[in-house]
Amino acid sequence: MHPPRQIGFLVRQLLAHCVIACGSLAYGLVAWSVCETQPGATSSPRVIELTADKDSRYRQGRKTSPTIDVVAGEELILRVTAVKAKEVARDGSIHGLALLDKNSNAVSGWRFFFHPGVQEVAVVAPSVPGRYTAVCTVICSDGHEGMSFTLVVKDRKANVRG
Repeated sequence: MHPPRQIGFLVRQLLAHCVIACGSLAYGLVAWSVCETQPGATSSPRVIELTADKDSRYRQGRKTSPTIDVVAGEELILRVTAVKAKEVARDGSIHGLALLDKNSNAVSGWRFFFHPGVQEVAVVAPSVPGRYTAVCTVICSDGHEGMSFTLVVKDRKANVRG
């Protein structure tokens, strides 16, 4: 049986995936506001804003290919603004994202396809500290191979203040 906090997060994650599948940001905002009031939730997930840009680069603000620090097991919302590049996949996606560990294995729960516009996806930071690389999984242009960012996962214990 899942504790109430985990159930609330699982509901948010499911609804975030529905937003992507339906392509409806309005539905996502309504669903998100409902999830925010789940009993047992002690804090809101941290929102990380990224742009999947037309020049085949992930950006955070003005920074290209950013390095983002998170805590192991941290609940996150990736708010991705996807801007059309030169190519579009058959399903209409223009960019993708997969998180890879140090052995280039895909991290479970970290694979997404983005359509034009803003999408939010709920994820949990990997439980193992280390450096992870997020890569684009849709061949979006000639510069596609350089479309990535780094996720640095820090040990939860090292981030607890005494």
